[in-house]
Amino acid sequence: MPAVYQVFIYIVAFLYGIIIGSFVNVCILRLPAKESIVPGSHCMSCGHRLRWYDLFPLFSYLLLKGRCRYCGAKISCQYPIVEALNGILYVIVFMANGISLQSVIYCLMASALLVISVVDWRTFEIPVACNIFLLALGVVLCIIDFKNILEHLIGLVVVSALLYVLYFLSAGKAIGGGDVKLMGAAGLILGWKLILLAFFLGCVLASVIHVIRMKAFGAKKVLAMGPYLSAGIYITALWGNGMIEWYLHAAGLS
Repeated sequence: MPAVYQVFIYIVAFLYGIIIGSFVNVCILRLPAKESIVPGSHCMSCGHRLRWYDLFPLFSYLLLKGRCRYCGAKISCQYPIVEALNGILYVIVFMANGISLQSVIYCLMASALLVISVVDWRTFEIPVACNIFLLALGVVLCIIDFKNILEHLIGLVVVSALLYVLYFLSAGKAIGGGDVKLMGAAGLILGWKLILLAFFLGCVLASVIHVIRMKAFGAKKVLAMGPYLSAGIYITALWGNGMIEWYLHAAGLS
């Protein structure tokens, strides 16, 4: 594909990413509060209902210089950061995975993982709606990749079943129920090989980063696993097969 077309696709992916990123912000704010994600947006300070021209993802924040048009209150920088990050995640998906329906599913998965990461980081809870959405994406991917459906079905239980045993034996102290569901839904998307790698990467990231946070910033021992598991899932979805092939070759198993 000519480079100009690739650039065009990446620009479109980014624009769609920031648009959906705006909805990601809505989910991040409303799901923990058990509020509906359907009603229109409003200013968190004055409550004024925002007009359509106030809601252009990323650009409205820049044009308004980070303040509400109606009351002048400062708008949280979370909004442009999440929107831009979602757009970047979409571009990376298409760069790494090419143009395919699978890439579209991975983009939507990335948005759900972004919601899970921020909400779990703040509340130590993973929204059930996000796990249900990921499970639905897994069902769609099973239909698309029906010839490998057994691999996807095994992925549904290979990690989540072990985590559920740990959850049950520890009465929820060692692992959260949301983490169990997350790995089950993601396993249906990725299949058993990739979800095992995703879990391993998530645990490594959690161990390294959280130890640094405890030493450098005085973080408590209790940590939210959602962000780290989400990072492992995203990385594995895009580069997991290459990582597995590299490992097998390095170990002389292929």
